[in-house]
Amino acid sequence: MKPVYYAQLALLSCILLSGCFNKSEQHTTGMGQLLDGDIKGYSPVVPGVTLSFPEDHQAHNGFRQEWWYLTANLTTASGEQLGLQWTQFRIALAPPKTTATVEKPVTQTNSWQTQQLYMSHTAITTKTEHLAAERWSRGHDNLSGTQANPLIIQQDDWQWRSDDQHLFPATLKVTTADFNYQLKLDSQAPFQLQGDAGYSRKNASGTVASYYYSQPFIKVSGTIEHQGELIRVSGDAWLDREWSSQFLSKTQQGWDWFALRLNDGSALMLFQLRDNSGKQQDFYSAKRMYPDGSGTLISSDQISMTATAWQQTSSGRYPVAWEINIPSQAIAISTNALNDDANMPLSIPYWEGPIQISGSHSGLGYMELTGY
Repeated sequence: MKPVYYAQLALLSCILLSGCFNKSEQHTTGMGQLLDGDIKGYSPVVPGVTLSFPEDHQAHNGFRQEWWYLTANLTTASGEQLGLQWTQFRIALAPPKTTATVEKPVTQTNSWQTQQLYMSHTAITTKTEHLAAERWSRGHDNLSGTQANPLIIQQDDWQWRSDDQHLFPATLKVTTADFNYQLKLDSQAPFQLQGDAGYSRKNASGTVASYYYSQPFIKVSGTIEHQGELIRVSGDAWLDREWSSQFLSKTQQGWDWFALRLNDGSALMLFQLRDNSGKQQDFYSAKRMYPDGSGTLISSDQISMTATAWQQTSSGRYPVAWEINIPSQAIAISTNALNDDANMPLSIPYWEGPIQISGSHSGLGYMELTGY
């Protein structure tokens, strides 16, 4: 299945790079399959590397994949809750300075000869509606990519634009066929480095890892336009930045990821990577974080996650409600989706939407489910 998909992705990439892309020709697969593949020639993720800002807000083209990932829990002027997601993915089609092998160099004569493919997703979720959109393009200054100062992360007219080289303050503008939005984003909190100073293991042995940092404490205000109505919104957002040349091991099929803001002012990042071989245990990682930049890593033996409700969608059956227990943090919570049908019916289907928290703590957050 995975080799077949990779051939499909290669074909899709060739179509995109030739400028002859027809949306109806896209093939559907899982996130895990997109992140699988040969890592020869790409930069490895190793411990002990110091993340540097603002430089690491930029693209890391030596690595195979990366993303800029924003989720927001928003409230309208009338008090209605909704969720918003914006993600820009970068996917390298070949290792740096190569075509298929390290031994065969490429001479790039113009900026259209790119090895980088960009995919962007966005969605708005209410209790009764979930709207999603997607764009693909090759990396080019006029299409997609990043710019240093001011910091710009863009795909066509979907654009994150900061005031200078730093991430914040920034404006995010997105236009789709069904909805548009313009948000102002700001944060004064230090960035949170996930894992070991930004080195985030994805399996017990550490043979699979990423560089990963977050900003869980972002204030948001702006407008959403939908069906001719301009809706003012405000709330809180969470940005994840992650890059690697291999996000999953060969036996891991997907993940369950949570970004939770608790009523005591802290934030909790939590994920499990599910193994489908029957030979390895699922892998867990979590961190409790605070606005002053402090945080506590949580050992995997302290994490218990149990799905309590499932939802059948057009692209799969997803666990949309959970019980999460972390005794060392006195956390015993339940999460429920604002909208159980927050399925992303895109080229790479997954579930992503806002959630509500109850139990030892209350709060709001976001959940992403892949590989189902």
